[in-house]
Amino acid sequence: MAYQNFNMDHQWLPFTPNRSFAKDPRVFVAADGMMFTTHDGKQVIDGISSLWCVAAGHNRKPINEAIKKQLDTLDYATAFQASNDQAFVAAEMIAAMAPGDLNKVLFCNSGSEAADTSLKVALAYHRARGEGHRNVFIGRERGYHGVGFGGMSVGGIPANRKAYGTALLPRVDHMRFIHDPLHPEHAGHAYIHGEEPVWTEDLLLELENRILPLHDPSNIAAIIIEPISGSAGWYLPPQGYVKRLREICDKHGILLIFDEVITGFGRMGTNFASDYYGVVPDMLNFAKCVTNGVIPLGGVICRDHLYETLMGANEKSPAHAIEFFHGYTYSGHPVACAAAIATLNLFKEENLFARAGEMGKFLGDSMHTALKGLPNVIGIRTLGLAGAVELSSIAGLPGKRAFDIFMTCYHKGVLVRPAGENLVLAPPYIVDKAQIELMVGVLADAIKQHA
Repeated sequence: MAYQNFNMDHQWLPFTPNRSFAKDPRVFVAADGMMFTTHDGKQVIDGISSLWCVAAGHNRKPINEAIKKQLDTLDYATAFQASNDQAFVAAEMIAAMAPGDLNKVLFCNSGSEAADTSLKVALAYHRARGEGHRNVFIGRERGYHGVGFGGMSVGGIPANRKAYGTALLPRVDHMRFIHDPLHPEHAGHAYIHGEEPVWTEDLLLELENRILPLHDPSNIAAIIIEPISGSAGWYLPPQGYVKRLREICDKHGILLIFDEVITGFGRMGTNFASDYYGVVPDMLNFAKCVTNGVIPLGGVICRDHLYETLMGANEKSPAHAIEFFHGYTYSGHPVACAAAIATLNLFKEENLFARAGEMGKFLGDSMHTALKGLPNVIGIRTLGLAGAVELSSIAGLPGKRAFDIFMTCYHKGVLVRPAGENLVLAPPYIVDKAQIELMVGVLADAIKQHA
């Protein structure tokens, strides 16, 4: 395919160094299976599922056909005071996949909206049960919950707090991060493959002994975490951490929210990371893989008691009164829900979650074998079908080494993801061993090149 002379004067690219991009543009014009075609006719393997989204690979005909059929049948219908058949079917399928009594699905359009929605549900729930004073949220350092003001508030990304700190929610605190390179046990946590790191220190003691007493547990509405810290660079929780957090929340009547926008729908080889860790949260946020990334769709899966509490608190209200004053124009969009139905069926028909688990072991083996010991490599973490290699910083230029390696990999035909000082691989579940070896090999060569 010949170079297409795009006019790049008008699009402001998200989470992208725009000045750098203009000098060396990376424009995709087609995709199929594992491969992208670029504007200048090159082939690039999608090593990151296009930001954790395209689990089943690109250009999957069953999903495409479902979208086309839906467009010819019902292109759009309002989500307020009405709904559509596809939304009910998609909600039923998603609830059936979720653990425990996570049975009520609130649709939105993205992970960012899911984060804000879950926080609003928490506030409304506590108010409905007569504890409206519960309005403190607790997140975690380096956590990422999207770009809405609610999600940024409970998130722990320093750049967000630097740029938007004056407008973030005031009653928010943060737990300690789950990785500490200065900790005496760091040597045992730097290289992790297919297991949970074991800490002798209890990372949740600070939550119990400082954060909860500081705010008084009776004032805390919810704690929100990513089961695995994906956006920060695939950092894994210590053994027993997730279950212990569930126990702490139960003890104090605090809701537990899992942000599974990245880990949901098969990345761990299970339906959700909740299944992997054997913990049922009160709410589970999802997006990305639910439609294979083809059309935006997100949502929050709530436990039955949240819904029942809100309905019960309004049982004496007029029949026309809205119980939960929230929603989006495109909540449960019929075309997006049709895409989700087709995607979830495809996952099941091709047994892709199990495949992700199997290929994840091979990805981990490959990364630890090929990358450990290379110049500037200080850690490798692999679990499920994802892995990160952590690099030492260039003095005064944090993130530059990873960005330069990302660029070299791209020009050698492999798309990886730079995340701070990490480089992440999270390929579609259809990836084969040869493709994994290719991606890891290109990454290894690039790390050596930028030593």
